Amino acid sequence: MTSKTLDRPQTKPRAAEIVREYGPFDGADRIHGVTHDGQRVWAATGARLVAFDPGSGEPTRSLDLACDAGTAFDGTYLYQIAEARIDKIDPATGKVVSSIPAPGHGSDSGLTWAEGSLWVGEYRDRKIHQIDPDTGAVRRTIESNRFVTGVTWVDGELWHATWEGDESEIRRVNPESGAVLERLEMPTGIGISGLESDGADLFYCGGGGSGKVRAVRRPKAGS
Repeated sequence: MTSKTLDRPQTKPRAAEIVREYGPFDGADRIHGVTHDGQRVWAATGARLVAFDPGSGEPTRSLDLACDAGTAFDGTYLYQIAEARIDKIDPATGKVVSSIPAPGHGSDSGLTWAEGSLWVGEYRDRKIHQIDPDTGAVRRTIESNRFVTGVTWVDGELWHATWEGDESEIRRVNPESGAVLERLEMPTGIGISGLESDGADLFYCGGGGSGKVRAVRRPKAGS
């Protein structure tokens, strides 16, 4: 395992462009993790995973499962942080097919799938762990200077969300050097509790106690 530290950001932040809001959803007053399965957005609401159509905003499915932090999708299975473990879930049935220990032992936050690994944010310890999805073994650790909430990969880029007090950002970081390359600043008072790319030009951001999911435009390379 290697550990790399994110440099203090020298890049000037720009305003995040919020293009749409979803929710709140019936029976859910908080959003934790979010993921995208290629068609639907899944939102972890504490005791229920809710899937909705990002075009209409309408809920399409729900699974009664413990889901108090990050959510991910590997193309077949959902992964969900539940207290000190990560559950692997068959989305067709809602059945938990296996579980592994979460690296933060209950202080975990964001979750995403990339390069055959799970990437897990550890909130107050300000870390991102790359872990083996079958065993939970830590393969690599990146350290941040901000609380880490959501984590996502898109087009070979590693992004993570931060949330401290009334301030929240989406940051692109170099996964090798740890340098902060780009910062998108959310409006004051709007936090990000989970983060996932749609694989194209949008990030889906969990809105914590607002009960909302927000779509934020991802800047184009060189813009």
